[in-house]
Amino acid sequence: MSVFQPSSLPDDAVEVGRIVDAWGVKGWVKILPHSSDPLALLQTRTWWLQAPQARLSPGFCAFKGTVSLSVGECRIHSDVVVAQIEQVQDRSSAEALKGARIFLPRSVFPATATDEYYWVDLIGLEVINRQGQVLGRVRDLMPTGPTSVLVITPAQTGHESPDLKDCLIPFVSIYVDAVDLKGRRITVDWQLDD
Repeated sequence: MSVFQPSSLPDDAVEVGRIVDAWGVKGWVKILPHSSDPLALLQTRTWWLQAPQARLSPGFCAFKGTVSLSVGECRIHSDVVVAQIEQVQDRSSAEALKGARIFLPRSVFPATATDEYYWVDLIGLEVINRQGQVLGRVRDLMPTGPTSVLVITPAQTGHESPDLKDCLIPFVSIYVDAVDLKGRRITVDWQLDD
């Protein structure tokens, strides 16, 4: 019988990290966060886990599907986060969670400062230029050191060639005029490739 409570992901669930290994001998786990500032992960005491994808972690996993669990202590340790999960009491049980993906509700994320955005909020937004031309939608963001780059999937007009490529736009104020989260749109100073 599993000590984990089967659960469904919250409607606004966002993947925030992955358990990479056990930490110590008392049931703690080591987590690789997807953010350089994992404040939501550190402050939230209920996490949702999904079993790892078989290709990423072909070994045994302590559960199937999605479970919710309670987190005791949680802190940053070097470049990872370590956490004590209340349902896990020893190293073997912690090792059985290796590869599990961690989800939190978007609603528990700390508020951002002006002109700061969570990547998850930008993905899917329509991108238009100053001339009103639709460039496409944000498919992803790439970290490139000091800045991030928007990866834009081109707009489907019905006239595009099959070799149409993603557009890359640096996410900096010289190119990004406005981000309208409510309107689901980003306005940029960027031209369509001819």
